[in-house]
Amino acid sequence: MGFLACSPGDTQTSTQMTPAAEAQSNSAATSIPRMPDGKPDLNGIWQVLSNANNNLEPAPPKSAFAMVPGDFVPVPAPEVVAMGAVGAVPASQGVITTNDGYIPYKPEALAQRDENRENWLERDPEIKCFMPGVPRATYLPHPFQIFQSDSAFFVAYSFAGAVRNVYLEDPGEAPIDSWMGQSHGYWEDDTFVVEVSGLIDQTWYDRAGNYRSWESTVTERYTMVDENVIQYEATIEDPQLYTEPWTISMPLYRRLEENFELPQFKCVEFVEELMFGRFRKGQPIEDMTMPF
Repeated sequence: MGFLACSPGDTQTSTQMTPAAEAQSNSAATSIPRMPDGKPDLNGIWQVLSNANNNLEPAPPKSAFAMVPGDFVPVPAPEVVAMGAVGAVPASQGVITTNDGYIPYKPEALAQRDENRENWLERDPEIKCFMPGVPRATYLPHPFQIFQSDSAFFVAYSFAGAVRNVYLEDPGEAPIDSWMGQSHGYWEDDTFVVEVSGLIDQTWYDRAGNYRSWESTVTERYTMVDENVIQYEATIEDPQLYTEPWTISMPLYRRLEENFELPQFKCVEFVEELMFGRFRKGQPIEDMTMPF
């Protein structure tokens, strides 16, 4: 049986707005909350509701992220088979709006992506609670909080205690590559644009093995649709791995629960056994290789 899916870009048949759509857009522009300087007020706790973290590309459901060859078809790996439906992966509709919904890998880079996917348990940085990088931090299944003033823009993420200080003046070249990179933000009309560089090459984009090199850069665009929705876009460029830039797009939703505070999921303590359990006192050490 084949699997049919479409990217958001497949539904866009025209770039020309109808009068009704234009009126709605103008209404949204006047109804969104604004800072004293007139810029959109992005302050708040936000979260993506899609499963983009599973796979940015369209994909059918499968039994598990970690699969091994079976007698007739691939089956869940022994390490995850007991999870049953909890460990299964729902279908991904895809969030890529360019290149027919797929990442434009070079052939050798695509082979590496496939190898990553086959070795998900050992290689996905999320499993080891490493900081997620950009843009993955935005669409993890955890909320994040934007702190905005006329002189500062700061983002705090629930997962792994990751944070970003977005420079509002060009800081120049990043002095060193890091997990969350260096961010420079500026306004284009009502859209906040963030250019991210200096990203370490050890982060992934999702649980499907999609990855970056040290040459990657990301350009994010935050556009407030109404007081409770931000349209988020990120364009990734990486000439080492991809034949052309590609873009993802998804809505961010404001958390509206009364007195809701950003939860702190500092997961380091939860991977101590995975990472260092073999070194526990009294345990035989058969392999001194670190699991990362």
